[in-house]
Amino acid sequence: MEVTVIGTGYVGTVTGACLAYLGHHVTCVDTDAAKIARLQRGESPIYEPQLEQLVALAATRGGLEFTTGLAAAVRSSDVVFIAVGTPPLPSGEANLIYLEAAAKSIGAAMDGSRFRVIVNKSTVPVGSGNLVETLVREGLNDQHPGGRIRFGVASNPEFLREGSAVSDSLYPDRIVVGGDAATLAVMRQLYEPLVAQVFIPPPGVPRPSSMISVPLLATSLTSAEMIKYAANAFLAMKIGFANEIANICERVGAEGPEVMAGIGLDSRIGAKFLNPGVGWGGSCFGKDIQSLLHTAREYGYSSKLLQAALDVNAAQRQMVIQKLQEKLYILKGRTIGLLGLAFKPDTDDLRDAPALHIAERLIQMGARVKAYDPVANAACRLQRPDLKIRYCDSAPELATDADALVLVTEWREFYDLDMAALAHLMASPILIDGRNFFVPETALAAGFDYSGIGRCIRGRSAQAVT
Repeated sequence: MEVTVIGTGYVGTVTGACLAYLGHHVTCVDTDAAKIARLQRGESPIYEPQLEQLVALAATRGGLEFTTGLAAAVRSSDVVFIAVGTPPLPSGEANLIYLEAAAKSIGAAMDGSRFRVIVNKSTVPVGSGNLVETLVREGLNDQHPGGRIRFGVASNPEFLREGSAVSDSLYPDRIVVGGDAATLAVMRQLYEPLVAQVFIPPPGVPRPSSMISVPLLATSLTSAEMIKYAANAFLAMKIGFANEIANICERVGAEGPEVMAGIGLDSRIGAKFLNPGVGWGGSCFGKDIQSLLHTAREYGYSSKLLQAALDVNAAQRQMVIQKLQEKLYILKGRTIGLLGLAFKPDTDDLRDAPALHIAERLIQMGARVKAYDPVANAACRLQRPDLKIRYCDSAPELATDADALVLVTEWREFYDLDMAALAHLMASPILIDGRNFFVPETALAAGFDYSGIGRCIRGRSAQAVT
């Protein structure tokens, strides 16, 4: 099939590359000429494992092109994806300016040569499918007054995770599509290779051994839009619950990770998203909950549970500051090293990253902040020139003369750190493990004064554990 994807961010680029790899011909469109030029050279504008390799492979299978020209791409397409940003406004409402511009441009570019499906891939408020249909018709009427050009609108939310976006797109838990019967028929055809899992997995992205096929859930437009928000809200609340329980565990002498393992074995609960830590970040959870709260208020409903998920997450980041105060008492003039800046490993995304909130608060309190991230240092320098952080090129450089280290992002390479050597380099070997990443006994034996999240194991030596 002929496919156009508008927007070359995380969702757009990954969606385009995956559909092309499945055998469709895909044209990715963006107004950012510099970004398109990079993609045309085979360079990914975002850090995402396996994406550059997939882009190269996709170009040889179905065909993958990148352009700033929207009109020609739309006219040649059977399916047009809208994958533009919907950043939050101060009110919490999603900013739909880019969505609206894309919908109008699609309408202005369409002709009557075929039935087309226009797909909302962006995370958009409930009711946006109706808005897109109206805006497309307005664009059509400007170019074809009184003309009858057939098209359908679908909602097809994404559920990919940064750092594993390619795998999540090729081997999803489910595909959700909302629309009428004619629209759904086209979308089933588009996704047939994915549903049947008949394609050869790309190198480095193996198919899970248990995966035989992918369920495709067909719903109304409104239900599909709501599924995306509800899924993210539930996951955010699950993380918040784990943190709340972990905080109580720490006070009563229970081990938070052990408690989470125990309840996660219940098939009704499941083990995923039950890891206590400094809380979630990124572009999705906070934005989506705020948008859902805004929608609820529009209909006269106040969701206390959703608001609590935001409040708990904000408070959890402050836990790191409290633990540093417990260890160092006075933070003014102290040097604190942050292990990790990105909101999660395997990405350079800094949107709503807990590390930045922690750094800002420490700087406000008069501390000196150092940071080392294997990937995100450059992005942080570029995006946050106001943040007075000393960037380090290695963990030993970070540890040298530091009064404390805080593990914020659980990069794999941190597993291989020489803990004893790091402790020896520090002014005081204090380690706040914000992700319960390290084995407490190992950190204690290395000489660290260790503290995790929801853990009652603390002390300055291995003997303190026994």
